[in-house]
Amino acid sequence: MATQSPQRSYRAPCPGCGAPVEFRSAQSTHAVCAYCQSTVVRSGDVLQRMGKMAELFDDHSPLQLMASGRIALDGKDKPFTLIGRLQYKGETGTWTEWNAIFDDGSTATLGEDNGAYVFTRSVDAGRELPEAARFRVGITTAINGKPYSVASNVQAALMSAQGELPKLPPLGQPFAVVELRSEDGEVLSIDYGSTPAHVERGRAVQLEELQLKGLKDESTKEEKGRQFNCPHCGAPVQVKLENTQSLTCPSCSSIITLDAGVGGELRHALQHEPVQPLIALGSLGQLEGVEWQVVGFQHRVGQEPGDDEQFGWSEYLLYHQKRGFSFLVDAEDGWSLVRPATGAPKLSGTGKTATYLGGKYTLQYSYNAETTYVLGEFYWPVERGQKTFNSDFSSAKGLLSMEQTPQEVTWSYGSKLSSGTVAAAFKLDDKKDLLERQDAAPLSGGSGLGCGTLIVIAIILIILLLLMSNCSGSSGSSGRSSGGSFGGFSSGGGHK
Repeated sequence: MATQSPQRSYRAPCPGCGAPVEFRSAQSTHAVCAYCQSTVVRSGDVLQRMGKMAELFDDHSPLQLMASGRIALDGKDKPFTLIGRLQYKGETGTWTEWNAIFDDGSTATLGEDNGAYVFTRSVDAGRELPEAARFRVGITTAINGKPYSVASNVQAALMSAQGELPKLPPLGQPFAVVELRSEDGEVLSIDYGSTPAHVERGRAVQLEELQLKGLKDESTKEEKGRQFNCPHCGAPVQVKLENTQSLTCPSCSSIITLDAGVGGELRHALQHEPVQPLIALGSLGQLEGVEWQVVGFQHRVGQEPGDDEQFGWSEYLLYHQKRGFSFLVDAEDGWSLVRPATGAPKLSGTGKTATYLGGKYTLQYSYNAETTYVLGEFYWPVERGQKTFNSDFSSAKGLLSMEQTPQEVTWSYGSKLSSGTVAAAFKLDDKKDLLERQDAAPLSGGSGLGCGTLIVIAIILIILLLLMSNCSGSSGSSGRSSGGSFGGFSSGGGHK
């Protein structure tokens, strides 16, 4: 069990209110008084008040100060305690960094971003780092001789802080944060909020893996929903998730952006031609041993370069308090369950194959994607007309998808689901026929031609027609027959 206090600590009265402020790590230079929210800096044995810290925003995190756990590092099982946190807001959402202290007084960071967790420690970059603008999204670079892919390059600002801290960038002032990912799932973060830039390296973790104790008591937590009037029609709108960045009005379906928070200026955009989800918002479904809740829905269309035909698919945003977010994708060629990938799969020189965690995936489709309709709540600022460039890969092991915008590259991975599995998970036996897709048509075991056999024959006929068309000199389309993506989505960021 992790010790609740290290062998050495320093305590002094707060310059603002006189309450005791404790420093458990010699590496900590700042702290926020728990009583008056004064920001204090340690200079030798003297504490100096720098001002007052903004109040924390409730991110519905299960973590809290003094929670303790264990993690395997360098072949050892090391206990740690959470002694501080920093809350950031970037161009694509908000995230939190928890300051963790080990028994020897050294520190690490437990990054928390919409239910995803990454444990990192400070490292020496081994060379002078270039300015942030040199890290273009999608390029490959080497740090300490190891190749990394640039996953994101965004502007962020500190919103609030609590407890004991090893760093404290100026409140509200933007600075660059660059994130790199490796093929084996490693995360490397470059924080330009200090000079020189601060570099941390680590990997994704699950809360269960950390054996955490002292988490918030979910049974006694009071869920306080936020409510405001729709800026378009005036109807009441309820915000259920604290980290929601955008949502839709239940009355007029306007998309409402919460960039300035509830009470700030609310921007909205009207939507027409709604696409009704087959699985209702708020539904609970058991998939892969976890009970997910449907909190958002978006319909998207794709178009391959050089092709004038479009195809469409739908994505359901699923939420679980400890697992974060996943996506249930409904395409004509079947259902799939996908989640963000921590690492950056390695693309071949031609871009036709990708390797990830030892598996090799083959490119199936590349296309431009656009969001055409949304419902519910989202942890990134979603809007109608958002565009990405997607590449979908597949293998016998599963599915892999890449989405790219000028600010970030997002990878996701997952696997196919049968329509029967989806119907059973959300108790939709009455909608089995509506949920059925091409993947769910079995080969008939009886006499005559079954549905599967007919599909095979139809595919063979299509191939023959295409071959005849090519032989006659016709250009034709690129040959995508199924329509729909099996895993692309807008993630809204992957910051630690």
